[in-house]
Amino acid sequence: MTYRYHEKLLAGLVFLALLALNCNRDAIGADQADSVWYLNEMPILIRFYQDLHRNPELSLAEKRTSGVIAGALKNIGAEVTTGVGGFGVVGVLKNGDGPTVLVRSDMDALPLTEATGAAYASQAKSMDAEGRSTGVMHACGHDIHMACLVGCAKWLADHRALWSGTVVLIGQPAEERVIGARAMLDAGLYSRFPKPSAALALHVAHDLPAGSVGYISGPAFASSTSVDITVKGRGGHGALPHNANDPIVQAAMLVVDLQSIVSRQVSPVDTAVVTVGSIHGGTKHNIIPDEVHLQLTVRAFREETRELLLDSIRRKAEGLAHAHKATKPLVEVKEGIGRTVNTPELVARVLPSLVKELGEERVELVEPTTGAEDFGQFGEGGVPTFMFRLGTVNQGRLDEAKKGGKPLPSLHSSGYLPVADMSIQTGVKAMSAAVVRLLPAKSSK
Repeated sequence: MTYRYHEKLLAGLVFLALLALNCNRDAIGADQADSVWYLNEMPILIRFYQDLHRNPELSLAEKRTSGVIAGALKNIGAEVTTGVGGFGVVGVLKNGDGPTVLVRSDMDALPLTEATGAAYASQAKSMDAEGRSTGVMHACGHDIHMACLVGCAKWLADHRALWSGTVVLIGQPAEERVIGARAMLDAGLYSRFPKPSAALALHVAHDLPAGSVGYISGPAFASSTSVDITVKGRGGHGALPHNANDPIVQAAMLVVDLQSIVSRQVSPVDTAVVTVGSIHGGTKHNIIPDEVHLQLTVRAFREETRELLLDSIRRKAEGLAHAHKATKPLVEVKEGIGRTVNTPELVARVLPSLVKELGEERVELVEPTTGAEDFGQFGEGGVPTFMFRLGTVNQGRLDEAKKGGKPLPSLHSSGYLPVADMSIQTGVKAMSAAVVRLLPAKSSK
């Protein structure tokens, strides 16, 4: 109570001082009201973010998280539906006649043990998709995304005079497995709820300063495909390898050989990635196993390149098996998602509002990333999409890293911890400005 009282007292004194300087009253009133709004709401949003950070949940298990998001959107005044495509949440905020804009946040965390040392660090543990016990952490910033979604919804609810239409607020599950957007669409997102004329989202960046945003027009995130390879052999005693057919040797050669696909089969002016993220085989020093399991991620911006990569992976795996007189390997193409494209016309329309809200020096053009996103799925049926990047790193740390100092923890790292206050405030400001840009002003009738 005392904290709120001092905030309002300070705001009032500043307002009176500005009036005494005979400044533009209308501009001062709007700016001052917005400053007071952020002074009041940011402590609440920070606590909201820290709760989400402390209590992460893995893909397809976002039960608590979806409940928290649903409750927050209900308190703001949205009409909320839960259980849309799993734990998906849809909040509809209506404000008279006008078009519909969709704002999406993802909700799931990663199977990673946090090592940030933060006072609100996650201690959560769960079972991963392979049934192994693991720590759980919001290492990809989805907690920041959710705080920005709720903050944007609250700002829009408190500033209804500035816009007219409908805003659909999405809490999406299973983004890390790139299946949540598809699940929500298949559950009738665009038939049960107002279909948007534009879809917006933001994503944290580990290499942009907090207080800034990055944008790109056109292809923004690469396609992603998961590939599992089971290399077959014939087990035996480690002291008698000639009596066995060693799949570990074959798998080791395959890991190296796969690296030649991008360097020797993909055009140098194209972009592609083949990474072996997991290799498992064997149980003891002196036992040659029957098989070895590899898990790969494959990234590309063009479908032709993606097909080339997958075909090359199969040929190399099968060719090595033939050379080693081994059984043909099992190559399984699993979870996958196409590229995410920012619709150029929508980017051009929204960009001026970001510049006006944040300042030209805090809005920068960025490069496409070979990271993947399923947000592009919301472009189904011709819906324009735009995902911008949200800076989350202290400027001093960025400068230090650029000079050769301590490297910055990347996304999906156990050490990634965003500068929460400035990141959330910037995200709310940018997203709110983008939504208002796409909706007409409220009629005075």
